[in-house]
Amino acid sequence: MMMNTRRFALLAAGAAALMSLAPAAMAQAKLKVAGIYTVPFEQQWVSRLHKALLAAQARGEIEYKASENVANPDYERVMREYATGGNQLIVGEAFAVEAAARKVAKDFPKVSFLMGSSAKPQAPNFSVFDNFIHEPSYLAGMVAAGVSKSGKIGLVGGFPIPEVNRLMNAFMAGAKEINPKMQFSVSFINSWFDPPKAKEAAFAMIDKGADVMYAERFGVSDAAKERGKLAIGNVINTQDKYPDTVVASALWHMEPSIDRAIKLVKEGKFAPEDYGVYSMMKHKGSELAPLGTFEKKVPADVVTKMRAKEKAILDGTFTVKIDDSQPKAAFN
Repeated sequence: MMMNTRRFALLAAGAAALMSLAPAAMAQAKLKVAGIYTVPFEQQWVSRLHKALLAAQARGEIEYKASENVANPDYERVMREYATGGNQLIVGEAFAVEAAARKVAKDFPKVSFLMGSSAKPQAPNFSVFDNFIHEPSYLAGMVAAGVSKSGKIGLVGGFPIPEVNRLMNAFMAGAKEINPKMQFSVSFINSWFDPPKAKEAAFAMIDKGADVMYAERFGVSDAAKERGKLAIGNVINTQDKYPDTVVASALWHMEPSIDRAIKLVKEGKFAPEDYGVYSMMKHKGSELAPLGTFEKKVPADVVTKMRAKEKAILDGTFTVKIDDSQPKAAFN
């Protein structure tokens, strides 16, 4: 009897120890996250999401799987596959598949969704985000005007949607602060990833006198390099590939948004929310890239004005206007 009592006591102690470890084990469990992208991982916009999620995976916080080049008609199917596959957070872009993405979210209320979207969040589990990098775009416009000799800047974008329009409008506003007489030409290639088409659009503007190109899409900087002109990058810093062409870049950092979503899902507190604000400079969601190889080539007075404006944005004394209207401009 005494032996049985001791054995029972040992078993009970062991069970208690396991129960005390359970919460810690659950806290350390990796969150299953899926990414669904309609373009290649290297495309500027998607690369920011992919980079932030890979960083979370490298820290051991999540188990991450992703699909690239998913055609719009297949997007809903892939979302459902990931949702039924045990993923707790699904990240992607819903711009061209808004209705389908929201339908999937309704069908899987226990799965959290963080999707690029121009629309509002949807209860109970559909949060949205956007690349609100109009602030560094404004600063980049100031730099562009400072290095332009012809007074003509060309802008080539993907589609005339709010996410692109606001960057272009902010860029042009920044350029006009330096040179009120600056002229612009705006073109959209109606594709998120077609470097040859973007390149041809840029060539057309250069032929009309543009000596600085705003490279909202891949391909534009290649055109500028071939013609000996300058370019301003967007979302990512490509100056290492174009050291004599890319003067500055408005950078997007998705880490603040991704890290917030992961934390909230783990805590069971994820709710429909607009994450757009976390892409702004005050949250370190965006910034103007270092001038690097152009540090000494941009006029000193322009750099001084730009840095003062950067400080004003960060301390809240200057607000870059958000203008989502389609910019329409052509050289005179």
